[in-house]
Amino acid sequence: MFPLGFSTLGCPGEPLDHVLELAKRNNIAGLELRTADDEFTHLGLTPAERRALRTRIEDAGLEILAVNSYVKLCAVEEQPLEAHLELAADLGARGVRVFPGDDPAEHLAEGPTPGEIRALDRVTSAPKDSRILLETHDSHSAGQKMAQLCRLLDAEAPSHNVKVLWDSAHTWSRGETPAEAYDLLKPWIDFIQIKDEDSTQDYKPVPIGAGDYPIADLLQTLKGTDYWLSLEWELKWHPHLPPLAEALPATLTWLS
Repeated sequence: MFPLGFSTLGCPGEPLDHVLELAKRNNIAGLELRTADDEFTHLGLTPAERRALRTRIEDAGLEILAVNSYVKLCAVEEQPLEAHLELAADLGARGVRVFPGDDPAEHLAEGPTPGEIRALDRVTSAPKDSRILLETHDSHSAGQKMAQLCRLLDAEAPSHNVKVLWDSAHTWSRGETPAEAYDLLKPWIDFIQIKDEDSTQDYKPVPIGAGDYPIADLLQTLKGTDYWLSLEWELKWHPHLPPLAEALPATLTWLS
């Protein structure tokens, strides 16, 4: 069994005590902490609050896989990447989840897009204390697109600290099998998000086991590796889904 985590996106607004109890009850070893003003993890935490949060999570035997920001690395925006990296370092997290957020229209031309050049500039100047975990999402949901961006970073900023957070359902929704996406992304993968989706409903997230995401193919592809898997249960955005308290036991069965 791979080490398993979950994102607090699946229990929006719930206090830390609830999250820790869910983890303990389901033998969970890692957390992705959604970082927003309406969550217990946010940029406004004082140094003392950050120390206390880190201590409680570490004392529960959990690893923080990511501070999940909404920074869009390729976009023209004012999202504070550096502040999120500082928060991740203070909490002892592996890194900060970011989105690509590029303009799809710019991908019609050959070569790096203006957004990808912006991402390169931001990565080059960012602090290196925590990793930048670039999720296969939006403009770079496909493994092929993400691999192109990572190769650009490798070539132009070889000391960068970017890794890929592989949302395995997103690459599948772009027509890539788990094996194909893995082959494309393998040099940069940090950990892997999982969820079930229904391809007949435009890849809508569904209760675990109710969709047709090829979880057996993913597990076969990852055989012999020790990547973290993390359930990205999108209850915040899809309230039709069952609560995380039901989704976690179902996920353990799904993976076995």
